[in-house]
Amino acid sequence: MEKEDLHILRLMGEIDKTGDLSQRELSRRMNVSVGLVNTFIKRLINKGYFKVSTMPRNRLKYFLTPAGLTRKSRLTVEYLRYSIDSYKEIKELLLNKFKSMAKGNVRRILFYGAGEVAELAYLYLQLTDIKLAGVIDESENGKSFFGLKISGPEAIDKISWDLILLTRLESTEQDLDSLLKRGIGQDKVVII
Repeated sequence: MEKEDLHILRLMGEIDKTGDLSQRELSRRMNVSVGLVNTFIKRLINKGYFKVSTMPRNRLKYFLTPAGLTRKSRLTVEYLRYSIDSYKEIKELLLNKFKSMAKGNVRRILFYGAGEVAELAYLYLQLTDIKLAGVIDESENGKSFFGLKISGPEAIDKISWDLILLTRLESTEQDLDSLLKRGIGQDKVVII
């Protein structure tokens, strides 16, 4: 799915929820510039996907037309197909990682990071004989992760594990650096 189509789908969704948002508010919710929101709205009005009515105090209200609802439905289906394809790729990547670990006699792994990636990794880990020894994430320390208590980095030495899997993609290099500084060998850390 192209980025522009994703922005249009999000814009249509926001307007479908409530049509009286200002372009500035739409911009903030979508995390794009006001100018881009304005361009998309003009384009969608010209294509007949939106109707506009004037409200008191110089405000506009946007309505999705039947053609707009049809376009939104098509974009939603396209987005779901794209998401499912991505999901399948992630599943294959994780299962291959776990298969490789199992061949190397890894029996217990430690997740370093407790976000969405860790959740997916945990779900696919259940299809293997490898056990989750613990989850390390200082920003989530003390919270629960599928029944396990999340620990801070100081717990790494107290947990029995064979390998650490970096499951926080936004700071992979920083996390790897932190582990190396703790004296953990690079051969004991796997990056997704």
